[in-house]
Amino acid sequence: MGETDGRARLQDPQDPQEPPEGGAVTGRFGVVVVDGPSMAPTLAHGDHLLCHYGARLRPGAVVVAQHPLRQDLLVVKRAVERRAYGWWLLSDNSAVESDSRDYGPVPDSLVLGRVLLRFSPKPAWLAPSTWWHPALRALPYGFARRLGDFRRLPNL
Repeated sequence: MGETDGRARLQDPQDPQEPPEGGAVTGRFGVVVVDGPSMAPTLAHGDHLLCHYGARLRPGAVVVAQHPLRQDLLVVKRAVERRAYGWWLLSDNSAVESDSRDYGPVPDSLVLGRVLLRFSPKPAWLAPSTWWHPALRALPYGFARRLGDFRRLPNL
């Protein structure tokens, strides 16, 4: 497992290199920068994300969480399902295993928020409402993907 797999860092305008501190951030928005390949192809190294801290989570959402074994490390993962002891978080890149397959469910207190959108370098909405999915599936795949429909495969 590479040291940068699944990592993220908070972007602080005063000190962008300052490491994130432990403890949940709630009720506000923040910028997270992706560091590593664990969410490819959805997200790439260097992508800038807008995160809503304290937002309600649902299966399929891309989330920012504190690593359960190294709480000074933030990870960006996909919330797959809610389990008895927390959220089961997986990487979109199946070759990277630094996710719940290694450390189990992540407690609710360590899941900081939901990623709403990628605003740089290629803007894409990552958190469409569930009522929006039928409309997205009717659109051409490339356009639907830009609006957050990452579950559908292209027609071959």
